[in-house]
Amino acid sequence: MSNYAYRLMERHQQLDAELREVLTHPAVDTRRVARLKKLKLAIKDRLTGMMQGRR
Repeated sequence: MSNYAYRLMERHQQLDAELREVLTHPAVDTRRVARLKKLKLAIKDRLTGMMQGRR
């Protein structure tokens, strides 16, 4: 696994943890939730592309 892929997976996990934390607060910031989900999806798409041989 490349260093870049490893960093992407680490970042994905960080975003996941941050998202879980944000969702535990009584006053959920929906814009922040949407932004975090969008970032997670972009990283997931990039990792999937790398696994399939695309860049």
